[in-house]
Amino acid sequence: MPHTFVIFGASGDLTSRKLIPALYNLRRKGRLPEQTRIVGFSRTAYSHEDWRKELAETTAKFTGDNFDGELWEAFSQQIFYQPGDIGVADDFAKLKAFLEEIEGGGDATRVYYLSTAPRFYEPAIQQLGAAGLACETCDCKRRVVIEKPFGTDLATAKALNESVHQHFAEHQVYRIDHYLGKETVQNLLVLRFANSIFEPVWNRNYIDHVQITVAEEVEVGKRAGYYDNAGVMRDMVQNHLLQLLMITAMEAPVKYAADPVRDEKVKVLQAIKPMSAEDIRRDTFRGQYRGYTRHDGVEATSRTATFAALKLCVHNWRWQGVPFYLRSGKAMSCRTTQIVIQFRQPPHMLFADGPRTAADSNRLVIQVQPAEGIQLHFETKVPDEGMKIRQTDLDFNYRREFRGKGMPEAYERLLLDALEGDASLFARADEAEAAWAIIDPILESWRAGDKPTLFMYDPGFWGPEECTEWMHGQGREWFDSCPVLK
Repeated sequence: MPHTFVIFGASGDLTSRKLIPALYNLRRKGRLPEQTRIVGFSRTAYSHEDWRKELAETTAKFTGDNFDGELWEAFSQQIFYQPGDIGVADDFAKLKAFLEEIEGGGDATRVYYLSTAPRFYEPAIQQLGAAGLACETCDCKRRVVIEKPFGTDLATAKALNESVHQHFAEHQVYRIDHYLGKETVQNLLVLRFANSIFEPVWNRNYIDHVQITVAEEVEVGKRAGYYDNAGVMRDMVQNHLLQLLMITAMEAPVKYAADPVRDEKVKVLQAIKPMSAEDIRRDTFRGQYRGYTRHDGVEATSRTATFAALKLCVHNWRWQGVPFYLRSGKAMSCRTTQIVIQFRQPPHMLFADGPRTAADSNRLVIQVQPAEGIQLHFETKVPDEGMKIRQTDLDFNYRREFRGKGMPEAYERLLLDALEGDASLFARADEAEAAWAIIDPILESWRAGDKPTLFMYDPGFWGPEECTEWMHGQGREWFDSCPVLK
């Protein structure tokens, strides 16, 4: 079946930096469906050849040694450009005619990718529907991929869902979060459900708490204007961190398919009750790095949080009483995304070791990026020192174990899934709304008069010192460890 991949906002950074390189790599690996055409749509005036030349330069830059000029020449012959404005109905009529022309009037599956500013999502959906571009048959599928953010709160997420569903059925809608395309995130499902040693202890009887950290070393930079309106909760916590929480906490689906997987993910969010005002004062933490207000586009009096930490509880049989600590921030010590499973301490210290009264807890660290891998921390005897013990680790590193294969970009997997109609790694409407239902009360409280203190922190550290103290007050400590790149 021929496929047509239509990119709205095709002249933007995401297209040149991520989408086209991902599609090129899929072709290089022989995975892109045969007869796949790529059509760019935006207001910039390009000819087909002008756009191909520009994409050749950017694709060579972002694929590095994997770029092959001869392969690109063949690949680029299936890249086309149709100028148009999302606000102009006649431009969609022209797009429809152009798509039918290059498809030769035959059957084809189409994927519409909204690589635009979020304010254009609804107009684009409405124009696609009005032009008859959303209608599908058994042989001609129509899918739409929507980038985050999916709404700015629960009300806007519901409104966007309603607008989308006027023209596209839910099975046609693919809400993308590139974190779910990362190999290590997918491997977490394999780790849990393809190994008999982990799942029996993956519960409240053996786990003390879970930490999920998404730390960014960079400051806001050119995104300051957007970021000052969004803040860390909308930019990172509502989507990326809650996705990681769902994958960590979900039950095994009846099979690995889109709806069974997404059913179990949604159940996790439904088990997290919205926080009360008292919960928010006690169990959320916000910070801002020093110098943030000096960025262009940021108000000098801005109170936007560039760092957030919160404690969530999943109220179900598996996780009752096990806190999930989430944190994310800009200008932190290093770039890392990691999930830490902190197991309970042994009930008794059997081995005399000076003043120590308890053995260190076992810890499983899933490194999502940039040093993709898994470490299991456990106690071992120090040679020739009696029964002195210390913690060591077993270290699985993706790049070392699968040397020569290389780690694919997350978009490669997700774009291929969208083309093939596999929605397992995409968010469903109820999931998007359930995530906002958790985050909305926190954002509302942070805007109110009784909001938690906004603590300041220096760039290059793990957030405010007060957050470390907050964790110590609960008898726990953050796993502040930068990954070792090998």
